[in-house]
Amino acid sequence: MAFSLVKISCCLHVTATYLIDPAIVGGPSMLPTMGPMATFLLTERNSLRFGKVERGDIVLVRSPVNPRNLLTKRLLGLEGDSVTFLVDPRNSDKCETIVVPKGHVWVQGDNIYNSRDSRQFGSVPYGLLYAKVFWRLWPLGGFGPLGKN
Repeated sequence: MAFSLVKISCCLHVTATYLIDPAIVGGPSMLPTMGPMATFLLTERNSLRFGKVERGDIVLVRSPVNPRNLLTKRLLGLEGDSVTFLVDPRNSDKCETIVVPKGHVWVQGDNIYNSRDSRQFGSVPYGLLYAKVFWRLWPLGGFGPLGKN
């Protein structure tokens, strides 16, 4: 019995690390792509290992402010890209342009009015990317692949 549990645990670990990992996310930062209620997603990490993430992909990223938290954001800039963004969209139309440094990415929530993202904490080291989201399982009304915006 114990040997079977060890085999199952190893299988789950390998699946989550190298193939598919489920994630439950929520909050208003990705509206309208994802609602504020719990959304059940499938993610994978191989794209990150092989540098196969692109602008527009939805990713899970460790918060640079609190690495225990995973954030769901859209990847908007890779190293060397110029990114122009609204500094404070609620209060002004002031834009700023930055060049994403080497080894970093720029991530933002789809809801620019209610998202804590690279506009506040700057470019994120590539190593903080955790997984790439590729499929929404729940809610059923949004079941299917998550494409780029």
